[in-house]
Amino acid sequence: WSYLNSHIKHTNPNAFILAEVYNPDLYRDYIHLGKMDYLYDKVDLYDSLKAIIQGKASTAVIATVQAKVSDIEQHMLHFLENHDEQRINTADFAGNAFNALPAMVVSTTLSRSPTLLYFGQDVGEQGAQMAGFGQPTRTSIFDYVGVPAHQRWMNNGKFDGGQSTQDEKALRAYYQTLLTLSHTAPALTGEYIELDTLQRQLNTPGYDDEVFAFSRFNTEQQLIIVSNFSQHHSKALNLTLPDTLVSQWNVTENRALKDLLNPKEPLKQLVLHKDNHATISVQLAPLQSAVLALTR
Repeated sequence: WSYLNSHIKHTNPNAFILAEVYNPDLYRDYIHLGKMDYLYDKVDLYDSLKAIIQGKASTAVIATVQAKVSDIEQHMLHFLENHDEQRINTADFAGNAFNALPAMVVSTTLSRSPTLLYFGQDVGEQGAQMAGFGQPTRTSIFDYVGVPAHQRWMNNGKFDGGQSTQDEKALRAYYQTLLTLSHTAPALTGEYIELDTLQRQLNTPGYDDEVFAFSRFNTEQQLIIVSNFSQHHSKALNLTLPDTLVSQWNVTENRALKDLLNPKEPLKQLVLHKDNHATISVQLAPLQSAVLALTR
């Protein structure tokens, strides 16, 4: 791999070299010795997010798996769908496409990693067509079947969503907002600080195994990102920011925060306390995420 990939890079420096590696003990060898650009973050992040969506794991696992790759995080490719995995919009995965939106927000904003968007994911493609073998929960590259939701968006070659349902249009609009944000928010090229452990230590009211919060920031922009994975319950939270983070941000007074993912939402308030920690009150509907940016 070292010889081959080095040769590829000499021939085409812009080549995108991706490895499917499912043994975390080999991750660094594939990057540093094998000269891979990116590795599928399947065994840890994808598997963890899928388990959380299905109610089989706590959101606390996200901070744990991210810490394991902190030194190589920019080389891990994030995804929620690909040709090998089950479609989100199946009973065997999320039940419907909207149930995975908090996971998509986390997957897209958690680190400097790129995010793969599989075709049809943004319109809730089900992979429900019978190919004559196996169970139809995937869209395989080997199946001679249709992809109806994706075809409705294609609209006979117009590619304008002219035949899409209202749910498909709403889902795609959300993906557009999120992915545009992922390319335009300066903080997403900066630092990552998980806030999950602190909330659990403080027993933050409303913060439980269905909620996950973290910060992304640089000198240009400071973000608090919080997601509610619950499909049925709203969450009222009073998040605590550690004094070390407040100091890094150079916050000396109460500040407003704007939700970049939901720009019509009212501004939130960062309240600075005497011991230099800060709190933010956030209310999240079921499956809602917030990307809160500190205003100037």
